[in-house]
Amino acid sequence: MSSSRVGGGAKHRLMTEMLELEKEKWVNIDLVNNNILRWRLGLIVVNPESAFNGGYFKAEMTFTDEYPYQPPTFRFLIPIYHPNVYPEGKLCISILHTPGEDITSGEAASERWSPLQGVESVLRSVLLLLDDPEINSPANVDASVMYRDDRPAYNKRAREIVEKSRKDIPSDFVMPTTLEPPAPPKSTDDDAAFWAESDEELDFGGSDTGDEEADMAEFDEDGEEENASDDDDN
Repeated sequence: MSSSRVGGGAKHRLMTEMLELEKEKWVNIDLVNNNILRWRLGLIVVNPESAFNGGYFKAEMTFTDEYPYQPPTFRFLIPIYHPNVYPEGKLCISILHTPGEDITSGEAASERWSPLQGVESVLRSVLLLLDDPEINSPANVDASVMYRDDRPAYNKRAREIVEKSRKDIPSDFVMPTTLEPPAPPKSTDDDAAFWAESDEELDFGGSDTGDEEADMAEFDEDGEEENASDDDDN
């Protein structure tokens, strides 16, 4: 397979993935110089239990013509004090490691990159890592120790980073406060039509109450006519 066909396949898949991700509220995507192989992201944390809740974290993902057979790279563009983030912004995360089992690190092939993965799975893994650090193999030892031994101080540091990150929110971007879609607005005209139809449907064309009582008086409790004779059975 020629390199041009490989590159075309990568770009086509990335365009498809980008169009799907643009429907999500927790990520904002731009292309660097309209290059589909370079994504500039705003990754939004919408988890009230996260130390980084409310953050708008600028990041960049780069891809090669071998995508999706080779993983992309991911790098935060602002300093993130986190056990698994290197000072230059790169992540220590298994899903971005080349495919196959790594005996040295002990990572199984299922934990690492595969062509079945995609941009969304990477970004969701990054968000999960922000909320739940892996402190046994830290990229930032100081952050790992603080997270383990002094959680209030770690959370305070995270909140400071969140506040700084919010300065990068584009003026025309609306930050989500929840991932739940809002309920569709109710139309007052529809409500009026509903009640009008309900009033009409309640009239089934039956007789008035007085007529119903007169009809029922002709039947006894067994549902037989009062004037019926027992001799009818003979």
